Amino acid sequence: QVQLAESGGGSVQAGGSLRLSCARSGDTTSSNCMGWFRQAPGKEREGVAAIYTTGGNTYYADSLKGRFTISQDNAKNTVYLQMNSLKPEDTAMYFCAARAYCGGFTWGLAAQYKYWGQGTQVTVSS
Repeated sequence: QVQLAESGGGSVQAGGSLRLSCARSGDTTSSNCMGWFRQAPGKEREGVAAIYTTGGNTYYADSLKGRFTISQDNAKNTVYLQMNSLKPEDTAMYFCAARAYCGGFTWGLAAQYKYWGQGTQVTVSS
């Protein structure tokens, strides 16, 4: 079993920054791929970024490259999502998720992730 706990969400004005954290505990061998997803009201859950914790490979949604950065601290078993130049359209519930492998082009498929956190709300005001 794997447990994921997000933190760091909040309210920020457009142009601001936030850093989300996802603390992982439990069976790390089944959660080598850590991903961030987001879901706005009335919209589907979408992949934001992912990182292969054993190799360091990172994956990003094309529309978010350059503004969002995923990183990890293996000593703390924690993955981060640094979000810069935030826009009102970034407002959503952000979820941390885990699966055994990132699977290349399938990294952004929510259905492929076995473990999920409870989510943390990010609200960006104009």
